[in-house]
Amino acid sequence: MNDKVTHFLEKYLQPIGVKLAANKPLNAIRDGIALSMPLVIVGSMALLIANGFSIEPFKNWLIDTGIFDWLVKIVNSSFGLIGLVASFGIAYRYAESHGTDALSAGILSLASFFLVTPDLLSAGKEPQTGIAYSFLGAGGLFAAILVALISTAIFNWFVKHNIRIKMPAGVPPAVSNSFAALIPGFVILIFWGLVYAGLQMTPFENIHQVLQVLLGKPLGAFGGSLIGAIVVTILTSLLWFIGIHGGNITGAIMSPIWLALMAENLKVYQSNPGAVMPHIVTQPFMDFFVYLGGGGATLGLVCAMWIAAKSTRYKTLEKLITPPGLFNINEPTMFGVPVVLNVSLIIPFVFVPVINAIIAYVAMSTGLVHATVGVVVPWVTPPIISGFLATGSHISGAVLQIGLLVLDTLLYLPFMKTIDRIELAEEQKIAQKEVA
Repeated sequence: MNDKVTHFLEKYLQPIGVKLAANKPLNAIRDGIALSMPLVIVGSMALLIANGFSIEPFKNWLIDTGIFDWLVKIVNSSFGLIGLVASFGIAYRYAESHGTDALSAGILSLASFFLVTPDLLSAGKEPQTGIAYSFLGAGGLFAAILVALISTAIFNWFVKHNIRIKMPAGVPPAVSNSFAALIPGFVILIFWGLVYAGLQMTPFENIHQVLQVLLGKPLGAFGGSLIGAIVVTILTSLLWFIGIHGGNITGAIMSPIWLALMAENLKVYQSNPGAVMPHIVTQPFMDFFVYLGGGGATLGLVCAMWIAAKSTRYKTLEKLITPPGLFNINEPTMFGVPVVLNVSLIIPFVFVPVINAIIAYVAMSTGLVHATVGVVVPWVTPPIISGFLATGSHISGAVLQIGLLVLDTLLYLPFMKTIDRIELAEEQKIAQKEVA
């Protein structure tokens, strides 16, 4: 039975996972958005401070002293630039994967992103010199992804077909690359200029509005739902089980959606910290309440190992995998236990994070636990701390994490006992042979 399950997953799921893992656009999206994470984390910390960690006297003091306005400026200049950074980062990584000039591709994508983004309008509808933060932040992610991928695809085509201005051999590379980007750059900017002009004649007005209607709402409805969270969680676990980093693959697709939903929560939280958040499922929801300890919620397995392990192997292993597990780094657990291709653990590995998602969703949607408020906490933040910060300094988030961790441990425990019992029997056999 075990061999049949493993064979089925290897035959049908592994080829799909391998193709997705090698997909250059998906990898570019994942790595390009990741470039903005330092800004997002700094902005999130500034936002938590600006809202006084939900301590009203402290927040009033920040407002009275003018520190609040300064902190909001930091938020807008960091968290508010996710889309802008992504437009450069995705193009850079995509061109890099094709071996073309990544810097030129990133600059052209950045210029194209500005080109398709409408100008800020005054009350009199006269264009001002500026662009709204709403388009530069997570709200502009879909446009940033599309512009970066299309612009870089055009750029790569021109370079691959050698349609560019060539400079003499003695010219410095920086100068040569600049001239080489002239022809593809001209075509790219003209193309996006025509797109912008064409959309101005429609009710949509700009590419951001088009993508919000065609992609944002449907994908947001799926990604922000409990069903969507469950489907993604199961796929992530199955990919991990066959040795492919499931989080990297599903995250490349879902992160833009979850970040956009997170930004909507952030907007509400900025205006009214006490308001009900519009979305439950966001990036912090998945990172800190579904995947406790990493993919498969393996921190519960680590805790179960401390309770049940009697074999020398697992007693030794538990000391090695606990420190990284506490910081949501579960590769040592995945390959040390191992969880990968270990059919004895596939049931809890797939369903424990699903149960976490259901409980956390119900707890937050009913108001028992405060929903995540849109701030980004570093994914390596240990449980309890991460739950407290991600929910806007509400103790209910930390309490929920404690409850989920206890439940995860209990669910993993009987399976851990089984594999430990098998391992202990093997060790005893080896010891008897050595004595004999």
